Amino acid sequence: MASFLTIILIAISLSMDAFSLALIYGMSGISKKKMIALSIIVGIYHFIMPLIGLMLGTFIDNINFINLDIIASIILIYIGIDLIISNFKEEETISLSKTGLIIFGLSVSIDSMTVGIGLKAITDKYLLSSLTFSLCSMLFTYLGLILGDIIGNRIGAYSKVAGGIILIVIAIIMFIK
Repeated sequence: MASFLTIILIAISLSMDAFSLALIYGMSGISKKKMIALSIIVGIYHFIMPLIGLMLGTFIDNINFINLDIIASIILIYIGIDLIISNFKEEETISLSKTGLIIFGLSVSIDSMTVGIGLKAITDKYLLSSLTFSLCSMLFTYLGLILGDIIGNRIGAYSKVAGGIILIVIAIIMFIK
C-alpha cells in the first residue's frame, strides 16, 4: 500500500508540469477536440517514457555502478528543484498545431523517463505505475485546460512549486530509508 501511495504522489508530481502549462493553454480558448487530443497525447507519453527510463535504469543497475535508491533520490530531487526553478522562468509558448501538440506532450513528459530510471527502487509493478502516471497526467492536463480560463495564471505557478516539493520530500525519504 505504501508503494502505491508513493506511485500516486509521484504521478501527481509528474502531472504538475502538464497541469500548469495546460492552465496557460486553456486560457487561449482551444477547442474541446484539441483539449481531448492534447490530454491523450500527454497520457501516452507518460505511459511510454517511464518504461524507457526503466530499461535505462535496469541497464545502470546491472552495471552495479551505484545503488539504485541513490540514483532515484538524486533524480527526484533534480526534478523537484527543476519544477520549483521553472516556476520563476518565462514559459515558452508552443503552437497548437498537430506538431505543437506532440511537442507539448513530449516536453511535459521527459521527467517521466527520468523517474522510470529509478522505478525499480520504488516498485516492481512497472506497468501499473506507468498506467497510473498516464491516467493522472491525462486527467491533470484535461483539468488544467478546462480550468485555464477560470483560474488563471497564479495557480499554475503554485502547482509547479507544490510538485517540486513533493518530489524532493519523496527523494529524501527514499534516501533516508
